[in-house]
Amino acid sequence: MSKVDVIIIGAGASGLFCAIEAARRGRQVVVLDHAASPGRKILASGGGRCNFSNYEVAPGHFLSANPHFCKSALSRYNQWNFLELIKEYKIRFTEREHGQLFCEQSASEILAMLLDQCQKSGVRIFTRQTITDVKRSEEGEFVVTANQSCYVATSLVIASGGLAMSNLGATDLGYTLAKKFGHTIISTRPGLVPLTFSASDKEILTPLTGIAIKATVTCRKESFTENLLFTHRGLSGPVILQISNYWQPGDPITIDLLPGCDLLEGLKVAQKAHPQRQLKSVLNEHLPKRLVLALLSDELISRPLQSLSYADFAVVQRHLQQWTLRPAGNEGYKSAEVTMGGVNTGEVSSKTMESRKVAGLYFVGEVLDVTGWLGGYNLQWAWSSGWCAGQYV
Repeated sequence: MSKVDVIIIGAGASGLFCAIEAARRGRQVVVLDHAASPGRKILASGGGRCNFSNYEVAPGHFLSANPHFCKSALSRYNQWNFLELIKEYKIRFTEREHGQLFCEQSASEILAMLLDQCQKSGVRIFTRQTITDVKRSEEGEFVVTANQSCYVATSLVIASGGLAMSNLGATDLGYTLAKKFGHTIISTRPGLVPLTFSASDKEILTPLTGIAIKATVTCRKESFTENLLFTHRGLSGPVILQISNYWQPGDPITIDLLPGCDLLEGLKVAQKAHPQRQLKSVLNEHLPKRLVLALLSDELISRPLQSLSYADFAVVQRHLQQWTLRPAGNEGYKSAEVTMGGVNTGEVSSKTMESRKVAGLYFVGEVLDVTGWLGGYNLQWAWSSGWCAGQYV
């Protein structure tokens, strides 16, 4: 039996950051993880470059049944605080669209920084740990059994993440433990995930596989403008991942393939300037030929502009800028970057991340019902929530 101050289940971003902060306060900390090595999701983030945060972080970039829950943590440990640590380690980073921050070299630099901090502060990390039992003793301590070893602590942190990236070994352990200690779970589903075509749409749209185009996508009054990618299964790309957090089964999505363009006015101008030109020659200046052919009839787009009426132009505009599609579903947890839903934040302190039901029990990161947009927000939530819990465990 190994007696420590803090047991953390999960060696991901939030778990490691919580461990670092707790150890800095002189707490004896052990981190247990079932994977062969720590931080696997960190290494996969941002296509291997780790989208570690964003210059513009605000509560409005997060979804939760309680939209106010994330405010305290994000204000007390923000993107600027994490950037100070990045700069201390001389990790070069770059800004991409919408304030997204990536490592110039590799995500491994972020993981190496975290592991160095753990080593310097005395955190012990044990991998390949199969947790077989978690309970509370009569004295109120937490007893965790893993690989036939027993760990006892006054504080237990659940940092085991959600169900996303199932190919990296994601499990429902965090939700199972939360329920064991009396917590409720807000219904979970894949987030930041590609959407799939219905059978009828797939027949028409599969030939568009590989086309990438900037578009505005709207669902449930939420809109995003970023790149859209056609795949052989459906739609992907940043704009689809963003809208997927708001999409519910059965919902239609509306797609504007020419964001910021007044297509009606443009066609009228082109008609006056070049009446003999075919409609498709004008449209092909702005959109891939395959896309135009898939969404508009050949009979219509082959006509000269002079033969088209305002009503015809309105039809074209509707098909290209108000294209309504009803996805069949999404690609599931294997392709999702995050898990929507999770431990009910109404049962957790927004200041300390401690359970309101069980003293000494804490939840951090993705296991909670807090989900960020695409763009570094979910890792920032990991740093912020982990830091906050680390001050109190």
